[in-house]
Amino acid sequence: MANPNLMFYTDARHPLVYMYEPPMYKEEFESTVDELVGTPIEALMFCLGDGRTMQHDTKVGEIWGRNVEMWKHHIFKRAYDNVESLMDAGFDPLSIACNRAREKNILFYPTLLLQLESGVRDGPGYDVRSSDFRLNNKHFDIGARGDLKSDFPGNNCADFKHLEVRNERLDIVNEVSSNYQIDGFELQFNFWPYYFHPVEVDVNTDLMTDFVRNVHKILKKASIQRELVITIPANLKDCLSIGLDVLEWVREGIVDVIVAQPIKRPDVIDPNASYIVYDPSYLNDIKELSESVKYTNTRVHATLAGTLDSDRNGHAPIDMIRAAACSIWDQGVDGLYIDWFASWPYDSSFYKKVREIVHPDIMASKDKFYHVPTGTRSDTEGKLTCQLPINLVSKVPVKVNIYISDDLVYWDSVNRLHDVILRIRITGATENDSFIFKLNGTTLPKTSMRIINQMYGMDSPRYRIFGQWYVFHLDKTYFPVKGVNSVGVILENRDAESEVQLTLRDIEIDTKYLFGASFGKGFIDPDLGPYTYEIT
Repeated sequence: MANPNLMFYTDARHPLVYMYEPPMYKEEFESTVDELVGTPIEALMFCLGDGRTMQHDTKVGEIWGRNVEMWKHHIFKRAYDNVESLMDAGFDPLSIACNRAREKNILFYPTLLLQLESGVRDGPGYDVRSSDFRLNNKHFDIGARGDLKSDFPGNNCADFKHLEVRNERLDIVNEVSSNYQIDGFELQFNFWPYYFHPVEVDVNTDLMTDFVRNVHKILKKASIQRELVITIPANLKDCLSIGLDVLEWVREGIVDVIVAQPIKRPDVIDPNASYIVYDPSYLNDIKELSESVKYTNTRVHATLAGTLDSDRNGHAPIDMIRAAACSIWDQGVDGLYIDWFASWPYDSSFYKKVREIVHPDIMASKDKFYHVPTGTRSDTEGKLTCQLPINLVSKVPVKVNIYISDDLVYWDSVNRLHDVILRIRITGATENDSFIFKLNGTTLPKTSMRIINQMYGMDSPRYRIFGQWYVFHLDKTYFPVKGVNSVGVILENRDAESEVQLTLRDIEIDTKYLFGASFGKGFIDPDLGPYTYEIT
């Protein structure tokens, strides 16, 4: 059995059937594989439509758009037209991708999104991506009996207590397993993580275990070498709260790979490898998983997102990718699962990132950019659990944790470390406000602090955030430690004539290295993308 170290997820829609003009050609569809050839990516995780409807020649499921008469969304119609044009030409889209992956020696794992809302048939909110099975069987929805609050996000999700719901999913798995030369199959549990009525989770957890057991049997019946991959919330408490008894699945040996993600699958990168390092009960999400399966045949992969969505950058630059990847490897995982299809079309910076991320020893002495994630504009559903922003109150200390994987003492001792920079941004601040800043409990001297005034700006690389930056170049006396570090902020004195809220919004740590002890550090690699401005 091949044990891929690096898995790459594509939803097969946004960078593929949404992009090309119909009629789509076989060679265009093959590009989803071709773009990964020559990289360290060993396995392609290929999404089957949107989970409710498929984009391949299924006989047991429903094909995307075939139940639609009038389209309210041009791109969804384009996807339909592209899939139909391939099948009209005698090609099954899933076979194209599967066969091309085999030709190019890339393992191929179809991905099934297990859960999405049922949607509505007509009128406002009509979801043309949904299936007749879901649209015509609203009584299978979790909220069907009408006793849940209207804002419960799982109201219109399928309740897996119903045998019909589970069998509809199993039929798709069985068809794909029987008809395609796949290397494994991924069940994506974390896309819309609601499976039972909240008061019935405990009594139905065994049903979900039985469902996973059946998927495992289907795959192994076709080939013992095929792997079952499950993608879940990284925290085992979160899994149990929605009916996923992951440790029981591991004990039974019915899962081969666990892919750990922050709950609800946010696309925003988080270098804090435990994902929620500031809550002691969640401190070691990935590490706990790794330890739990250590002496079993189950492997743990951690998801590495690629989107930043800050005011300065949309996608994470390579130094931020290194920081996140190294922090994840520190947790003892067996591999990475990268979700970067939103970076399409892939350019040189994409390939440079992919080349390095499987080698933490190579990345150890390269520049890294750590940050504490802040709630962003795209995080409209609150999927990313963030420490920041925090409103500041006079004399009341606040503390934020940040994970660092670098052994700064060692690299400084061999003269490879160039600089260690701590940046803190406080919005609403003026030159008349003063603060005390601490790192791991030690107060940082104001004599080494540089203040950068961005109280107002006429323009910004992406969107405008105003405030003051407080920047420290840290010498060895104040180095962050390898592991979890705490950054403390106290509002010391407030501008007496201002009532604007002061908010701690950003914390960043830059570790910068030299190629060698006698090398300079004066260039910017063009592959990193445009830094409109750099806080140094």
